[in-house]
Amino acid sequence: MRLFLVLGLLLIAGGTYLLWKRPTYSTRRDVVEIGEFKASVREQQSLPMWIGPVLIGLGVGALLAGSRRSGA
Repeated sequence: MRLFLVLGLLLIAGGTYLLWKRPTYSTRRDVVEIGEFKASVREQQSLPMWIGPVLIGLGVGALLAGSRRSGA
C-alpha cells in the first residue's frame, strides 16, 4: 500500500529529472587493431527521450494502484 505510493513518487521524480536533465554516458569502441596497437573511440551518448515519460506513467500507475488498495 504505502510501498506503491513511495515507489510512484520516486518514479515520477526520476522521470521528471530525466526529462529535464538528459544525463549522458560514455561508451568505448575499438576501431582499429593492428598487432599490439589499438585505436579506440570514446562516444558520449544521452539516454533516449522516451524513458522519462515512461517512468512518469509508471509512477502515476503505481500511485493509482496504491490509492485503490488503501481505499478498499
